[in-house]
Amino acid sequence: MSRYLLDTNILIYYLADAVPPARVNEIEEMLTSSFRVSIITKIEFLGWKKHTPEGYAIAEDFIRSAEVYPLIDTIADRAIHLRRTCGMKLPDAVIAATALAHECVLVTRNERDFSGICTLEVVNPIDGG
Repeated sequence: MSRYLLDTNILIYYLADAVPPARVNEIEEMLTSSFRVSIITKIEFLGWKKHTPEGYAIAEDFIRSAEVYPLIDTIADRAIHLRRTCGMKLPDAVIAATALAHECVLVTRNERDFSGICTLEVVNPIDGG
């Protein structure tokens, strides 16, 4: 069984009921068997300034069931390398470095943001990839 690291956009689509019906079971299986996120995803997900108080409480409760990988030196070093070699944005570099460090498949809708990393396996359950 694969280990998955879920990107922020996947969590947002899931909670907004914006996942294609044919893919909901796939995402729910990932959430049940392998709900892992980077600390960056937790910050992005909970830090969204347009959360209503109720929406924030739901998001906070939801993320509580995730295994949140902290930013440690080995991940920071990989993120630095990715930024220098691929020109990635900081959050994407940290998320990718986290997935690589923990040998996870990255689950994201934004495949293009990670396309320059040949050693990173990426799955897009929103658009069918």
